[in-house]
Amino acid sequence: MNLRHLRIAAQGELISLIILLTNLVTAHLEPISSLMGPTHGCAYLFVVVATWRIEQATPATRATAVIPGIGGLLALRRLNRPDLVHQQGEDVTLTCAPR
Repeated sequence: MNLRHLRIAAQGELISLIILLTNLVTAHLEPISSLMGPTHGCAYLFVVVATWRIEQATPATRATAVIPGIGGLLALRRLNRPDLVHQQGEDVTLTCAPR
């Protein structure tokens, strides 16, 4: 898995949070809350777990991913900076090996 999946989940997390907050401030429609709440939660969990599984991520990058809403985008920004990555390489990949 490459950073493409993490990027999609991070954007989905932010968009779903914006929709949830907009719905809360305006009409507060139950169907929107029922749909976007779990969507945001799943995207958030995916971002956190995916970031923590990237071996090249520093502890600060992993901690950044825990911030709701924008943590995934901030973690991606840190992963794209070569000076903040443990092991520089052509492509950052996730590992599936147990630790």
